[in-house]
Amino acid sequence: MAFYSNLSKKDAINHYKSLFIPRAVEDRMLLALRQGVISKWFSSYGQEVVSVANTIAMHEDEWICTMHRNLGVFTSRNVPLLKLFSQFQGKATGFTKGRDRSFHFGSQEHKIFGMISHLGAQMGVADGLALARKLKNEKKCVLVFTGDGGASQGDFHEALNVASVWSLPVLFVIENNQWGLSTPSNEQFNFDSFTVKGDSFGIEAYSVDGNDFAKTLEISKKLTSTIRKNPRPIILECKTFRIRGHEEASGTKYYPDGLIDSWKLKDPILTFRQNLISNEILSQKEIDEIEKSINKNVLDNLQSALKEPNAEFNLENELRDVFDNNQYESSDNKSAGNIKNMRFIDAIHSGLEQALMEHDNLIFMGQDIANYGGVFKATDSFIERFGKDRVMNTPLCESAIVGTGVGLSVMGMKTMIEMQFSDFVSEAMTQICNQAAKLYYRWGQNVDMVIRMPTGAGVNAGPFHSQSTESWFTRIPGLKVVYPSNAYDAKGLLLQAFEDPNPVLFFEHKALYRSQDNEVPEGYYTIPFGKANLLAKGEQITIVSYGLGIRWVQDWMLKNPEVSVDLIDLRTFVPLDSDTIIDSVKKTGRCVIVQEDTFRGSIGNDISQIIQSKCFNYLDAPVKVAASIDTPIPFAAELEKGYLANRYMDEILRKTLNF
Repeated sequence: MAFYSNLSKKDAINHYKSLFIPRAVEDRMLLALRQGVISKWFSSYGQEVVSVANTIAMHEDEWICTMHRNLGVFTSRNVPLLKLFSQFQGKATGFTKGRDRSFHFGSQEHKIFGMISHLGAQMGVADGLALARKLKNEKKCVLVFTGDGGASQGDFHEALNVASVWSLPVLFVIENNQWGLSTPSNEQFNFDSFTVKGDSFGIEAYSVDGNDFAKTLEISKKLTSTIRKNPRPIILECKTFRIRGHEEASGTKYYPDGLIDSWKLKDPILTFRQNLISNEILSQKEIDEIEKSINKNVLDNLQSALKEPNAEFNLENELRDVFDNNQYESSDNKSAGNIKNMRFIDAIHSGLEQALMEHDNLIFMGQDIANYGGVFKATDSFIERFGKDRVMNTPLCESAIVGTGVGLSVMGMKTMIEMQFSDFVSEAMTQICNQAAKLYYRWGQNVDMVIRMPTGAGVNAGPFHSQSTESWFTRIPGLKVVYPSNAYDAKGLLLQAFEDPNPVLFFEHKALYRSQDNEVPEGYYTIPFGKANLLAKGEQITIVSYGLGIRWVQDWMLKNPEVSVDLIDLRTFVPLDSDTIIDSVKKTGRCVIVQEDTFRGSIGNDISQIIQSKCFNYLDAPVKVAASIDTPIPFAAELEKGYLANRYMDEILRKTLNF
């Protein structure tokens, strides 16, 4: 073969080391598993070429997004074995400080973004990493791995579609090892090769024998090189086989007799070793010495890792690491400026505009937000002023777009993603709740992303455009949740969201967009998170609310001026200003929480529990939650009126006052 005739001895040694190191680690880990040193292992035995060859084809400063069986990526990127073994054992000195295991981590230093267990979620992230490279005009490639099983997921199709539409420089490597746990390929998909996916997405697709190091390295080098020169996505299928179980506990009894033995004959390390010897590039003695040295190094590092400190629980540390508490430096020339009467939607528009001016690394993404200006016109005219590279229309791919936002953040950029309606966020729950929310806690990578969520009822939009979705996120550690009730707060809180380095869910009530207005500074100002607003002071009862609920309560107060009310506007749910609520309830002895959401699992439910536990001795009446009825939101106006909490609010308030 031309590959071996042109292979220098130095390259041969380096390539063989790269292939053998993951095998040596694997052998040691399988032994450690049997000894109870580690709890789980996902084997790459027989698949080393896929990881190693594709990694060698990448530049050291190019990002790689990995999966279960990409040990060879980590070893080829020279991740220290001591730290890698510490990670596998849940040691304090591992990449995740014992908070996660296996390859569920990333490393800025090594330009590796590790997987989460939801398989396809890293593919949207690869889009974001590639988009950042493209926007910065850097001639770089991004490599992302997925498996033949994971390729059945929606994330796979969304990420490929986005990459194709935006011509993103991504090499999508599909490890086709022909089994998804115990499910064979013919029960996963109805084709022989993933190259058929190329035409469907309008991109190139290639297939290679993933056990052949020379062929895989050759095609990967060719494809990554052409991607750098002409940015675009390409699919590379690497056909291989999983010799061992999906993970060791699952075994391999589902394989037909003789299948494993037939693939062992194609063992990539054995084949490469024989070719090096037969082509007289390396001798058997030289190879033996390489293997002996690697095996010793692996064992030494594992034994050292066993002595590393175990993870110890520290409440302060655990809570501190849920969020990135580093704040951006404020610009010296920020000024609130003149005061102007603005509608809620105008205040949002003003805040978005000033955020784009303030943060030159900020990218807006969403459906119809560019020329059309968004369905509610929050981004109207931005495309003309800031350009299509900063205000980007997206396909209907909520999961891939949020994943793209994560990738952009890894590259030091900021994103705003507009959900057309908050109801549609369900399409992106994995990326928000399992990727973005947990990333900083797991391996210290912040996600600098604001997701705007037009929400709420009162506009006769029915069950798929009117839901109150805020409580879906308040119970997910790592997310900040904001919900303004007026134009002044909307702008100040929105600008604060862009200053915050963490993922922020920013709720905007649709019924307030053009019906609520007040005096708003034209310039740049922020309102800190975690500080509720005491809108009215009274002695008889505390009413806690947010969003449209504040207007309901204020209307009720106008009709009942004899009632002395402490009215608290929450403004943010995470962080929550519990102190203001507790101080008020201790003073008044009575509390009603008014919300548009239904009762079960709601923010009102959470607050009532806080009050009961902190203020029990001060209460003169049970804490009540005025909530909407436990049905989906109906469309017809009369049905919607019957659904909403304001229909029942007066009765609940009076019963509490008269208790």
